[in-house]
Amino acid sequence: MKLFTAITLAAIMPVSSPALAIVGNAPAADDGIGRSVITIVGSRGNFCSGALIAPKLVLTAGHCVQPGVDYRIVEYDRDHKPVLKTVRRVAVHPGFSVQAILAHRATADVALLEMEAAAKDRVPVALGAPQPPLAAGNAFAVAGIGVAIPGDGKSGGVVRVAPLVATGKPGTLQIRLVDPATQGAKPGLGGCTGDSGGPAFETQAQGQVLIGVISWSTGPNLADGCGGMTGVTPLTLYRDWVVQTARQWGMPLGGN
Repeated sequence: MKLFTAITLAAIMPVSSPALAIVGNAPAADDGIGRSVITIVGSRGNFCSGALIAPKLVLTAGHCVQPGVDYRIVEYDRDHKPVLKTVRRVAVHPGFSVQAILAHRATADVALLEMEAAAKDRVPVALGAPQPPLAAGNAFAVAGIGVAIPGDGKSGGVVRVAPLVATGKPGTLQIRLVDPATQGAKPGLGGCTGDSGGPAFETQAQGQVLIGVISWSTGPNLADGCGGMTGVTPLTLYRDWVVQTARQWGMPLGGN
């Protein structure tokens, strides 16, 4: 098991790893909910996904933000050349525990980044939480900029969206998602390298709502890798912290 280094995301659970792009032939989707997805890179070469929830505010996973690392947001100019934008400040949920991650337990895997300037060509999304009752078979969608082909870094950097369904016993600490066509038993849609921190959405009365962040992934049948199961940390217990932190930073979220 490797830790979160270079351009890969470390294995933090016995058979799962921080979700590395969406695999399983998910189509590129730089519109709709895909327009909220943000690329985050660190000074140690690590990269993650995030979601724009206000013009200068990005929601991502707590394990994507490491002490002693500088972070930038990647945007693209008219020639589609990458431009790095400065991150002004970072906050990790106080309940997040690296020890819990390393011990393969669920934790408050949520963080916020404030950019110095508003994001261009990205659209903030509504922030919410999963609708009860949470049950196997409930439909969600995940989005990220991770690799589309496991192990091929060049296949990342493109926003992709995958429709998935809940499996097992989803709850307030963790929701496990699988491709409805494969149920996690065969290679299918799912998070992979670079997708950690990417948004998970649920269709609610007001439309698509961001209800959680991608935390980890497995291969088929819970093997190491991608394309099997995608673990999401729901915002049920953490949405208030996100809203309060945004307000403290002078960026109240719409409708909150």
